Amino acid sequence: MDGSPLPGAAPAAASAPAPAAAAPPASALPTHVGVYGGGRMGAGIAHAFLVAGSRVTVVESTAETADAARSRVERSVRTAQQRGTLVESPEALLGRLALTTRADDLGDCGLVVEAVPEDAAMKRQVLAAIEDAAPAAWLATNTSSLSVGGLAATLSSAERLVGLHFFNPVPASDLVEIVVAERTAPELVTAAQRWVSALGKTAVTVTDSPGFASSRLGVALALEAMRMLEEGVAGAEDIDTAMTLGYKHPMGPLRTTDVVGLDVRLAIAEHLARELGDRFEPPAILREKVAAGDLGRKTGRGFYPW
Repeated sequence: MDGSPLPGAAPAAASAPAPAAAAPPASALPTHVGVYGGGRMGAGIAHAFLVAGSRVTVVESTAETADAARSRVERSVRTAQQRGTLVESPEALLGRLALTTRADDLGDCGLVVEAVPEDAAMKRQVLAAIEDAAPAAWLATNTSSLSVGGLAATLSSAERLVGLHFFNPVPASDLVEIVVAERTAPELVTAAQRWVSALGKTAVTVTDSPGFASSRLGVALALEAMRMLEEGVAGAEDIDTAMTLGYKHPMGPLRTTDVVGLDVRLAIAEHLARELGDRFEPPAILREKVAAGDLGRKTGRGFYPW
């Protein structure tokens, strides 16, 4: 999903390939969790692990982007306090949060989650840096559509990587999609299921495939809704209401696209079209809105004004 620009933190010096990490204790979450990328998704992931009791270090590229990431997490935590969903005080949670521009600071993490934008080359670069910097950690990618096996292919220990696809907004979402690549260690899958439970969320475990389960189904519905809008079948509000009232979806496909980001949905659709064929070809209305900068809630306008 969306995030900040590519963190450029310098990794630790290259070393010989590390052996696969041992499974963490059965008690619960790793004591120290890293999040590489502090955009909207990364900040939400950091929030979730802080609330569950872990110490969290977020890596960003510069002091300025690190400050912005800290502000995102702080706003998220204080919003949760206002809603009465915190057990600890915001000060206690934020006392376990660290921001850094150095991948080396992830060295003692038990888990590091990659949360940079949905670009395969960028993610591979970041995962390689994490692997070097945190030789004892399990690795996770928050990709919403890219092949986890493909991202793991250039790692020294591909068995250390699993997909942990969080949903936006992370603190309020109940779901995490665990994506198992061909070489993902079985003990990592078991650990990931335990971590998701410890976060107070529900896991669905899927085999690595284009779009997994959630993105593939969600994008298919959203693209058809866009085609209906293009063809004048109905307006955006009526299309969404048909799904919220008729099928009990909490939010219609067009409003959901605004929340996710039209640019994010376009990138996923283009990837799925390459992998699965023309049925995922993005409609003209989606390309036009992205070209115009109407990206949804984050820019103030998408299929709806915000």
